[in-house]
Amino acid sequence: MKDFSLSNPEIKDELERSGKVVRKKAEQVGAAIADATADARITATIKAKLVKDQALSALRISVNTTGGVVTLSGSAAGTDEIKEAMKLAYDTEGVREVISTLQVKATK
Repeated sequence: MKDFSLSNPEIKDELERSGKVVRKKAEQVGAAIADATADARITATIKAKLVKDQALSALRISVNTTGGVVTLSGSAAGTDEIKEAMKLAYDTEGVREVISTLQVKATK
């Protein structure tokens, strides 16, 4: 995971600059686009990981996968939660890229 580099200051900086956080797997950038069945499997796997992780809210985080590119959207309690959700997605087989548009919102 050398190319993943994801720290709280990096997350904050990228959110301020572009409103999203993106990490790509260099070895898979040139790979063929995954088919719809693979995308559905990736999405289901990530959603299952989110449900199992008690620190994350699977209800507040949506997952969409297209061609091996995973987009996480919704809200998170803080940058640590964004980081963890991105790591769960990034470490899923078949994922080529992870884009987070998660917004930090305080929980009640």
